[in-house]
Amino acid sequence: MSENNKDTGIVYLTRERLVELENELRELKVKGRAEIAQKIGEARGHGDLSENAEYDAAKEAQQHLEMRIGRLQQTLSRARIIQSKELPNDKIYILSKVELRDLKTNELVNYMLVSPEESNFEEDKISVTSPLGRGLMGKTEGEVVKIAVPVGTLEYKILKISR
Repeated sequence: MSENNKDTGIVYLTRERLVELENELRELKVKGRAEIAQKIGEARGHGDLSENAEYDAAKEAQQHLEMRIGRLQQTLSRARIIQSKELPNDKIYILSKVELRDLKTNELVNYMLVSPEESNFEEDKISVTSPLGRGLMGKTEGEVVKIAVPVGTLEYKILKISR
C-alpha cells in the first residue's frame, strides 16, 4: 500500500490527525485572519505605506497565513481516513508499530509508520516516505534490513509488528 498515492493524490490520515488539521484550518481562517487584518489596520494608521516596515511585515505574514490555509485545504480535500484494523499484521504497512534491534549498537527502537503529515520524530512516528519508512515497508518479523540513510547505512532486525 502506498501512503501517498502519486496517481490520485490521496493523503492517508488517522481520524485524530484529520480532526487536528480541520481544527487548525478553522483557527487560521477565523482567528489568524482577524489578527492579521488588525495588524494591517494598525500599520496603515502609521502613515505612508511605501516606507512602513510594520505594514510590509503584516502583509508578508498574511501571505504566509494564506499559503498555510491553502496547503491545509489541499491536504484535507485529498484526505482519506485509514484505520489500522483494516490492514493485515503480517507485514509492515502504514500505521504499523515496529520494534527493531539496531544490529550495530544492539539498541531496541520502536517506531510507528505514519503519513508525512503525521510524522513526528519526537513521538517515534516516522513517515512511510522517509528513507527508514520506505526501507521498512512490506518487511516481515524476523527479517534483517539494511537501509541507506543520509548519514550512512542502518541495519535492523525486525522483532515485532503490531497495530
